[in-house]
Formats: sequence, structure tokens, C-alpha cells
Amino acid sequence: MPAPERIPPRSVTVVDLLTKGELTVRGRIREASNAVLYCSVVYEGMEAHCVYKPVAGERPLWDFPDGTLAQREVAAYAVSEETGWELVPPTVLRDGPYGQGMCQLWIEPEAEGAGEPLLALVEDEEPGDGWKAVGLAEVGEGRTALLVHADDERLRRLAVLDAVINNGDRKGGHLLPAPEGRLYGIDHGVTFNVDDKLRTLLWGWAGEPLTPEVLEVLARLEDALAESAPLATRLAELITAAETDAVRARVRELRRTGLHPSPSGQWPAIPWPPV
Repeated sequence: MPAPERIPPRSVTVVDLLTKGELTVRGRIREASNAVLYCSVVYEGMEAHCVYKPVAGERPLWDFPDGTLAQREVAAYAVSEETGWELVPPTVLRDGPYGQGMCQLWIEPEAEGAGEPLLALVEDEEPGDGWKAVGLAEVGEGRTALLVHADDERLRRLAVLDAVINNGDRKGGHLLPAPEGRLYGIDHGVTFNVDDKLRTLLWGWAGEPLTPEVLEVLARLEDALAESAPLATRLAELITAAETDAVRARVRELRRTGLHPSPSGQWPAIPWPPV
């Protein structure tokens, strides 16, 4: 697919472009389980490429209300923006050619091999320097290997965001390294459940102390989630009151323990397929 125009990824103009621009479908991303359409969007002389996921193309899930995945993606963006980490590409809820849906700025990934790898399988029993162990994985013919992820501050921040939004599907394919050292997380439809659904490949810091930076961000998030605060008001437009209360509870618990969460043992800890 052609690269999008270079547009400042965090300007208000990008949000206006995604919200008000004319969408034209250019193709479909067939690997996705739900309808994911690759589009161009034009507004007042500006143009970019984006992903459009119409609510009408969402497959029903047993543990999430029908027709709510697009709103959850937008809510994930709202929380990401409040952290200041800018881990989720600009994402809006709008009408499109196939009805209401999520529209997200297309981020062209860096060329394969251009940056340091984020995930790996190693035959050693312990991760090497610069790596964190996730767990053993079957690699065929009765053999196993250790799945590891990079000990990377960008991934660590993403692990915290996932814990806050209760991400049930943090696969390797949902990590999007971008030029200039940026890292984005995408595909946040199965988030914000009131029950513990955290499934991720980023368990390497489980049980370890949160960094001072993270604790500061969590304190800011708790303030932003207070009744009538801007983030709480925005989430009320996108998810249920009970789900917003659950976000508040997860932030409070992270601050209370001061630790990265560990798998609960009551839910598969790693998504399938992992990539």
C-alpha cells in the first residue's frame, strides 16, 4: 500500500481531517477478523490514508456487547493521549461509506529490519541482556523455545497502558514500529471489559516495580478520571459507567501495589495466535 502523506501525527488538524474528511475506500485488509478498510481521507486540501472499521463489519463476541468495538478503540486513544505517551494513532468515531465506525490514521511502519527486533524466540533457558522472558512456546516437532520481548521503555509504557484499558489482545502483530523511533499499538477493540481480560505478550515486567514516570502518569490519570473531568466525560460517551469505574479501579490498584500486574491464572495470559 502507498505511504500516507507526511502529516504531523498529533496535531488537531489530523483529528479534524479524520473526523470531517471525505473517506474513499481503496482496499480491504483481509487478514483481519473484522471488516478493516484501507481508505484515503481528504479535507480542506489535506490528504492522508487511514483505517476505517465500520461497526456493521464487527463479528459478535460472547464477552463484549455487540457493536461496541469501534467505541473501545476510540476510548483507548483517549486514554493514551491522557498519558502523554502517544502510543495509539489518532482515532475518531465517525460516519463512513458503510455507516458509523472507527477511523484511525494509517501509520506507515518502518522498513523490515530497519530497527531492533521487539520479539524473538531463543533456545536458551534465560533471556539474554536486553530481553525479558514471556514463556515457553512450541516451535514444532516437539521442540520449545523461550519467547522474549525487548527490554524497551516504549514496550513497558505500552504494557502499562494495556493494564489500564484491560487489553484482551496484545499480539505481536499489534505492535507497529514507525520511523524516527516511534512505536504504536493498534487494534484495541477488545478492551475496557469490567472482568479481568488482560492477555498480552508483554509480561516480561510482571511483578516488577513501576517506574517513577509511570507512577506520575497514573496519578495524572486518576485525576483525569474523576467525575466530570475531561477524560471521564469522554469515556462516558464511549463505554459504560461500569466500565469507566473499572478503569478507575485498575488505576487505583496499580498505584496501590506499585507493581506491574501478573497473570491472574483465571484467564489465558497470552493471546492466540500470539502474532
